Amino acid sequence: MKVGVISDTHGLLRAEALAALEGCEWIIHAGDIGKLEILDQLASIAPLHVVRGNNDLDAPWAANIADRLCFDLNGWQTLLVHDIADVPAVLDADIRLVITGHSHKPRIEWRGERLYLNPGSAGRRRFKLPVTLALLEVLTCSIEPRLVSLLE
Repeated sequence: MKVGVISDTHGLLRAEALAALEGCEWIIHAGDIGKLEILDQLASIAPLHVVRGNNDLDAPWAANIADRLCFDLNGWQTLLVHDIADVPAVLDADIRLVITGHSHKPRIEWRGERLYLNPGSAGRRRFKLPVTLALLEVLTCSIEPRLVSLLE
C-alpha cells in the first residue's frame, strides 16, 4: 500500500506535492493545513487521515478536525499528532508508527520496532529547511519510508 504523508502546508499545496502523491491509496496530513481547499484537493487523490495543527486551531473550518488520531494502516497501528510534544511518554505497545509535523524538519527514526516519521514541511520554505513530504510503502510485515524533496 502506497501512503503519502504531508504536513505544514500552511495554505500552500504545491503542484510538486500533488504529483508526488499521485497513486497513493491513503494520504495523511499532520496538521497546519492552512485552508479547507487543501483537504479537498488531497481528498480528490485518496482518502485522508488528518489532524489540525496549532495554526489551524482558530479556523472555523477546522473545528471538527481532531487534534489526535489513532488508526490502523495495513496492520500498523498509527498515532497521528501535529507536535511531537503531544506524543505520550509511554505509548500503547500496539503503536508501531508515530507521525508528527510542526517542526518543519523531516525525520525518519526507528526506535526499536516503532517508526517515528515527520515528513517535514510541504508549504512555504522556513529558514533554510528543505521542502519535503514522505511516501510510505506499507506491507503487513514491513514499512519502507522515504522523503521526497519538492524543491531543489
